[in-house]
Amino acid sequence: MRAGLAAVGALCILPSFLVEAQQLGQAAFKFTTPESLENLVPSMQTRSQLEWSFTEEPPKNSTSHLIFDNVRSLLQHWPNTRYRNGHTIVPGTIPVGTLLYHGTSKAEIPKVPEWTATDPEHSYLFCRSVAQDSGCWHLTLVATRPLKVLYFDGSSAAKMLGGPMDTQDLVVWGKVVPENTFDERRRIAELCRWGKQYGLMDGFVSVKLVAEIMLCDFSAGVQTVSFLNLASADSGTVRRPPPKPGPSASPASPDPQAPRAPKRWPLTPLFRVVESGSWHNHYPGETRIQLDYSRLISFYDPLLFPSLQIAREGQGRLDHRLDGISANDVQAFRARVGDMFAETDNPAASGSGVDWRTLFNTVTDRYAERLELLPYILNATATTSEADAEPKLKQAHRHITRMLAPYVLHSSVPPKTGLETGSNHSWAAPVFEFCATTHTRYIETSKILASKLMPSENTLLGAVKGVEKEICRILVSTWAEGVEVGLTESESLNLHSKNKNLPVSHDLAQKWRERIEDLMKWLDWSSYWLRCRPECSYEEMCYLPTWPFFSNPPPRPRRPTTFLRWVWEVGNFLDGEDPEENDWKDPQPKCVRRVEPLEFI
Repeated sequence: MRAGLAAVGALCILPSFLVEAQQLGQAAFKFTTPESLENLVPSMQTRSQLEWSFTEEPPKNSTSHLIFDNVRSLLQHWPNTRYRNGHTIVPGTIPVGTLLYHGTSKAEIPKVPEWTATDPEHSYLFCRSVAQDSGCWHLTLVATRPLKVLYFDGSSAAKMLGGPMDTQDLVVWGKVVPENTFDERRRIAELCRWGKQYGLMDGFVSVKLVAEIMLCDFSAGVQTVSFLNLASADSGTVRRPPPKPGPSASPASPDPQAPRAPKRWPLTPLFRVVESGSWHNHYPGETRIQLDYSRLISFYDPLLFPSLQIAREGQGRLDHRLDGISANDVQAFRARVGDMFAETDNPAASGSGVDWRTLFNTVTDRYAERLELLPYILNATATTSEADAEPKLKQAHRHITRMLAPYVLHSSVPPKTGLETGSNHSWAAPVFEFCATTHTRYIETSKILASKLMPSENTLLGAVKGVEKEICRILVSTWAEGVEVGLTESESLNLHSKNKNLPVSHDLAQKWRERIEDLMKWLDWSSYWLRCRPECSYEEMCYLPTWPFFSNPPPRPRRPTTFLRWVWEVGNFLDGEDPEENDWKDPQPKCVRRVEPLEFI
């Protein structure tokens, strides 16, 4: 492995992901730049098989899959609602001509930092009247130059305890400060003050129901398109439905002397905010904000933030947050932020030019649906006889073969003799290597490109490599096992006769199914695999519970005031609530009506 690292180091400064690989005991990737494919294949076949061992699983504390999914999900509403505790900050720009919206009760343009929305359905919710029949004011702005922003991923605008605002806290205060969760005025002022030290920041992007921009100066880089006096969003009211009767309750009419439920705002504007957020659920997500992937910072980076690796030990992903970060890692974070903005101002540090966003989504597009289909095919063997199981296994094997077709060399065939149960599939190692490295080989072997990689890009490269290596390890080992037991229909691959000592049965189908399901669980691509099952009807939409619309509100340090109080109250505007249901802990999708009568949960 040291020789491999030395070879790469001769090309460029040792990238961070290779240092991580060395520390974790993973072999670093080593490539030869071939004159032709014929020159490459023999070198691959004679190379040590340790690097491409099918038994080498990712380390338990590996974060390549977490970085990969975080980065692939940036500015997509659905996965950031699922995992609301953000772990990535990214500089970006809002292009010229982009419209931003602000709703208010005042007939004046803000002179202090305020919130703007990317969709008017969101800002209209804040368009409130202070007197009856006075209407409200709705401001539309346009960007007159690229606005420089910093994006916090996750549901970073969700004003709740447990981690959604951890990244903002670290930026502003250098530590997680739960007692400031609801002090939004202080937060936006401190963020804008912090940004001024770099002379770069126009605002900050965070997300709850939809993306919102904390705009620091309404007179810089934006121009008024319109400032209209509209009919207020709160011009009508609805009331909370009465509670469902308990087991001993009388079905008689309610007591007329009982206090009436408090008035609510109309449900329709609320729902339209949720609906507008759903437009950006999946890739490409919110396209009006353009991120610079070459300068992102991931708190899943084990080299920058080793203390968080320790803090996360034994936790599920939903519980990952940043409150366990050490003082040394906070200093490293602040130094990296300073470098990030210095790089932004330095034309020479423009990055490699690799389109990381497209690369990450190319990988997920290639595998997501086809991986999900495999357990479905293999599940069919559970209710069939032993004799009928083999055709389904062959179908699953054909499915995998088509996925791997671009990487299966004509020379990659199993030995005709000496193959026993427990084969290490070493003959398939070249297939494994081609599958795992095709998307990244050029980035690593090009001296010019490698010299341009920013530190963040090395982190991204390591994430892609780690994810593709594990996908290909599972797929190629399963494919090779099928070849060895005679499931392939290719004469050049098939053995002369099927080895009866190897298991072609329900047991093999179950083994394959569990292997693929474990891989999918590790990848955790929620934007693809977490959805309403069965699918919603035409009059419904699939909804993932998000702040503040939970069945029961999560813990909070104190009762919020003004609009935030209403937000918490409307979160309980339910058609009967279940005190045992805490969908804020583990959000799961459900179908809700999008045609009146509307509903949230």
